[in-house]
Amino acid sequence: MVVAGYYSYSFYNFANNISHKSDKPQGSGGTMIAQSIKDKGDKFIPPKWEGKQRVNILLLGGDSRGMTKNELPRSDSIMLASIDPVTKKAHLFSILRDTYVKIPGEGEDRINTAITLGGPNLAMKTVSDLLGIPIQYYVYTDFKGFIALIDAVGGIDIDVEKDMKYSDSEDDHVYDINLKKGLQHLDGKTALQYVRFRHDALSDFSRTERQRKFLTAVAQKMQATSSLIKLPRILNSIDPYIDTNLSVTDMLKLGTLGYEAKADGIVSSQLPPSDLLIEKNVRGAAVITANKEKLQLYVKDLFAGKAEADSGPTKPSPSPTPKSSVKTTK
Repeated sequence: MVVAGYYSYSFYNFANNISHKSDKPQGSGGTMIAQSIKDKGDKFIPPKWEGKQRVNILLLGGDSRGMTKNELPRSDSIMLASIDPVTKKAHLFSILRDTYVKIPGEGEDRINTAITLGGPNLAMKTVSDLLGIPIQYYVYTDFKGFIALIDAVGGIDIDVEKDMKYSDSEDDHVYDINLKKGLQHLDGKTALQYVRFRHDALSDFSRTERQRKFLTAVAQKMQATSSLIKLPRILNSIDPYIDTNLSVTDMLKLGTLGYEAKADGIVSSQLPPSDLLIEKNVRGAAVITANKEKLQLYVKDLFAGKAEADSGPTKPSPSPTPKSSVKTTK
């Protein structure tokens, strides 16, 4: 009871800071999405969560390196956390960023472009339409926020499946990847290397599986008593790098629910699942599609325990073309 009260109190202070972040100037050290970008998605108001029905939170990982004021954030990963407040059962989905979808009001394009076209509200609406479920909240962070979180919890022990090496000249090789196979204790920087690596035969498929595996390990560690004791420091460390539509009240409710949910029982799955995945070529760009009705039924059945979670295909993915646009006319 004391631990739960301490947990809620720490969340209150954190949530109060986050809710006033809009008062801070863009570029003041935080991961703020420019208001001009958010304004574009204002008409897509997310539904309210009353606390009794399933809550869905879109987790957006951005690559904000080199961004200037009012510049569009580059989406690096899209995940969805879903918790049933009655059963306390949690699901974690990773959405393949090359999934070709209809973006409301913007035609068709890869799903990871939705945030650049209309901010988090449009990203939530796009994912909601694809999966057939309401999405009430979003949490956006970038490389620095991820590093700060992992360092604050004291790092994560993870079994690295293979040697991972990649040279990234984007920031003078600050984000190069160089990991060795085997059980390792990863700090913030090496953890970022692990969840970003996609330069193998399965490309984004294996990368999203690693991200789900890693975030599940983070959730488990966050529920440990040692992490709860350090909660104020953990929350303060990530405060500058978080952008979200969660209010103080919402965070308190979700904080309590997150403490009660069983992190070691998280159901993790790739979307679209491999048996529904269709590879296509649109205007010279390799993309992924799926029958929307079948995809929505899969998600519904997964929530009901009638379908098996999918970790991804065992065959190579199509060659990625991350910087080309495949957008069609409206």
